[in-house]
Amino acid sequence: MDPLERLYVDALLEDPEEPKRSLRPQLLAGARARRRPAAPTADWARPYAGRVAAMDALLAAAVEDDWSRVIVEGWTLQELVAHLAAKDGLLAASVGAPVLGPELTTADSAARTADVQSYERARSPEQTRRDWRAQADALCRHLANLPAAEPAALDGLNAPVSDHILARALETWVHTDDAARVARITLPLPLPEHIHPTADMCARLLPWTMLLSGHDASGRTLGLELTGPGGGAWHLALGAEDGAAAGEPDARITADVVAFCFLLGGRGDAETFEATLAGDVALARDVLATAPALSGP
Repeated sequence: MDPLERLYVDALLEDPEEPKRSLRPQLLAGARARRRPAAPTADWARPYAGRVAAMDALLAAAVEDDWSRVIVEGWTLQELVAHLAAKDGLLAASVGAPVLGPELTTADSAARTADVQSYERARSPEQTRRDWRAQADALCRHLANLPAAEPAALDGLNAPVSDHILARALETWVHTDDAARVARITLPLPLPEHIHPTADMCARLLPWTMLLSGHDASGRTLGLELTGPGGGAWHLALGAEDGAAAGEPDARITADVVAFCFLLGGRGDAETFEATLAGDVALARDVLATAPALSGP
């Protein structure tokens, strides 16, 4: 079986103390029947396709009360899915893929989120889920015919589409985790071969998160070691305009790869983040403190 088709909903283990007359087993059986594998796409877009399939499997298990439960940012589950659809749609528009939902009148993700959420509140949660998934699958299929270096823009940031889709993978992963935590569900981690390119994208963002936060780290370098499946090691120039890093790093950070990705995704506190720091510890702390600078709701 393709690893992307792992049965995420099977992680919703039945409570051993569940009442005998509970409908949960039937609900889970229905959810399993409605799950769908990841859409076919380019190799470099598979981390996103996998996170979409995982989120969709979680949504398949949702019942009526789940959809109105607040997950994050004051948003219900339905509004959270609308937010994902809004940002996916902006990237889709940038590369010429289909966009569902209300007429596209803005390129700003916050404004587009508000438009899509308003539109989806008048529809059923299942309609929201269906169109979010249909748009995401269409984007995946469209990307199969594009080069990774194809330019794309989202919220004024111009970058290769491969980096933008990894950012969408990270946000979808983070919000799937947000929803799963509220539901007290533990889902499997992404495949290591999907975690690694996501971590690589996060590592390459560090010079920009430093710059955006007002830290000029020109001429400074970082040795980053991320442990666990999908991890790796990076030698990074921390100046946004610097060339390739050389020589001994000025600072070193060793941390868990999943925790690092979530820190960049706006989940985690740099003050309490578990990491081993060496070399210029003050510089390393600045790197961690500024890491979430590009994360949004």
